Amino acid sequence: MSRVVRIAAGLVAAAAAVALVLVLPHWLSDARAAEFARAGCFFIAILGLNLLTGYTGQISLGHGALMAVGAYTTAILTANHGFRDLWTIPLAGLVAMGAGFLLGLPARRLSGLYLALATFAFAVAMPALLKRFSGLTGGSQGINLFDKALTRSTGALGPVHVLGRTVATNDFLYYLTWGTGLVLAAAAWVLVRGRVGRAFRAVRDSEVAAASSGINTGFYKMLAFGISGFYAGVGGSLFVLVSNWFVSPTTFAFDKSLLLVVGAVVGGLGSLAGMALGALFIQFVPSWAGNVSNAPGAPSVFFGAAIVLVMILLPSGLGGVLRKLTEPLTTRL
Repeated sequence: MSRVVRIAAGLVAAAAAVALVLVLPHWLSDARAAEFARAGCFFIAILGLNLLTGYTGQISLGHGALMAVGAYTTAILTANHGFRDLWTIPLAGLVAMGAGFLLGLPARRLSGLYLALATFAFAVAMPALLKRFSGLTGGSQGINLFDKALTRSTGALGPVHVLGRTVATNDFLYYLTWGTGLVLAAAAWVLVRGRVGRAFRAVRDSEVAAASSGINTGFYKMLAFGISGFYAGVGGSLFVLVSNWFVSPTTFAFDKSLLLVVGAVVGGLGSLAGMALGALFIQFVPSWAGNVSNAPGAPSVFFGAAIVLVMILLPSGLGGVLRKLTEPLTTRL
């Protein structure tokens, strides 16, 4: 019975999330819809990071670089090879998935801080790699789809027509990012409740015990990196569309990877619903911190203080708060 209740509660929560995503643009200005669309990109990338760190226990500080792989895949295919930008989104995810598998190779031998440093090195090196292969990536100038692929960039020429309705560009990008995010969140929900999810949690809890039970720990660690890379690639691909169809090496500096980790931790590792709150946190709190004071360095100080405050007051993250709020209902059921 408890399993049925959990499934029913999950379906109700999913229906509520879909309803909220559908109606929210009616309450938002055009500029605010663009900000929420950017948060949707972070939500997708953080979902993947949560599968890797929250469920498998593998620390990654390189997911900003995996977002860059997805973003540049979309930009290159659209600008140089005639692809429609929307068609490149799954392709960007697959390319980033391959990069995730490669990034996961050290995970077969490394763990903990050593693995974190290895992935952080990937994030630090990515901007230099993008500048090095300037013939493909545009070097320091990046790739501007307005200049090279204006007619293939959905929404760049004005409102988008969907199912007989005209939708403003930023509203369309909002629906695209959060709609994709909800689909991928549902996929993650199914994944973590199956055999793969149980193997992920076994690796997280104890690699020795998992190996003793016959679980191929190296395979599942690499699989987690690959799946997580797919999510990051999709998020990076959408980020190009949301960021005015432009991408450059500075877009995905190493601090982007740290920002994703902050979002995952604040959202609550191991909580899928909390990842949406974590994405909203890293999207809006830095700008709010900037409004508090314009003094040099002050926004960063306030943002850091907000992170510390959340961790002290809510050690299980915002996702833990959601669990506590719904616990009386599920207990009564």
